[in-house]
Amino acid sequence: MATNHSDLLAGVPATPFLAADIGGTHGRVALMRASGDGAGGVEMLAYRVYPCAQFLTLSELLQAFIEAHVPVPVKHCVLACAGQVLGDEVVNDNLAWPIRLTQLRQALGFDQVAFLNDFEALAYALDGSLTDDGHHLCGPDTPSSGPTLVIGPGTGLGAAVHVPSPAGGFVLGTEAGQMDFAPNSLREREILAHIAPHGGYVPFEYIVSGPGLLTIYTTLCALDGAKPTLATPEAVTTAAVASSDGQAVEALDVFCACLGSLAGNLAMAFMPTGGVYLAGGFLSSIFEWLKRSTFEERFLHGRSARALLSHVPVWVTEHGRHGVHGAARWYLRHGMSGAGTPWPAAVDGAAA
Repeated sequence: MATNHSDLLAGVPATPFLAADIGGTHGRVALMRASGDGAGGVEMLAYRVYPCAQFLTLSELLQAFIEAHVPVPVKHCVLACAGQVLGDEVVNDNLAWPIRLTQLRQALGFDQVAFLNDFEALAYALDGSLTDDGHHLCGPDTPSSGPTLVIGPGTGLGAAVHVPSPAGGFVLGTEAGQMDFAPNSLREREILAHIAPHGGYVPFEYIVSGPGLLTIYTTLCALDGAKPTLATPEAVTTAAVASSDGQAVEALDVFCACLGSLAGNLAMAFMPTGGVYLAGGFLSSIFEWLKRSTFEERFLHGRSARALLSHVPVWVTEHGRHGVHGAARWYLRHGMSGAGTPWPAAVDGAAA
């Protein structure tokens, strides 16, 4: 695999580099390079999904990919990851292991490791691949111009907004999953009171996430005096779809309703007339349930907000390879300048 130094994108050689999208459950890794199309495109040379629990460290996971799929040395890596960087460490409660960027760079012999939040990466994919395979959920079936919001419940809960501009646009990262959960129905008040009987802070991701779905289910069982028989979010979803467990059915209904409230709250904050994208394989698997649920009603809220939000289209799309695509697009635009970037963070040999 020869490096073609004449293939330039905004002055950046099309040297292969790693792009990794690391969540709480799966690590998606790709070997990427600039496509040379002159439009900021990227080319994927290899791709693999790994269960994070199979590795003791992130460097072991990346090394497994390098040994299997990278025939020439790579010196640059862009890491899209749940959480944010404080100093040299990625701070997040849902990761399988601690991540320290300098340690990662040294362990794998990289010249540079750049970092951005995983939902910032997905928002950069809104320039390309993420918008190509969505399923329309509610609102207008064609977007207008304006900001675009991406939200995704998985092991945690993330969100970011892409703001278009003549220069290619920019992305605002958020920690929306850490916002205070607010119940809407009497049943949701009961759920919240059971989770936090003495009051206090309960983040949205404690409800609107894969683990959150399981929390709703076990809480409903406790409220109903029933013994929980399901131990994973996947089991709750399967039982709900099969209508084989009453608490599972109600849990999935509550989950969809709360997701609608969160999406509507964020839509009021950013007015994403370009659309809202709900990302993740989990949501794709329950798409028909989402359409029948109260998601749309809760998204629209009420009174004047309803008139505004009814013009915002909402799609459900797979997460899939979009995170590594978005991370690679960001990296080609910002990260391979050779100087490193203070935010999103880049750690290079000179800085270390």
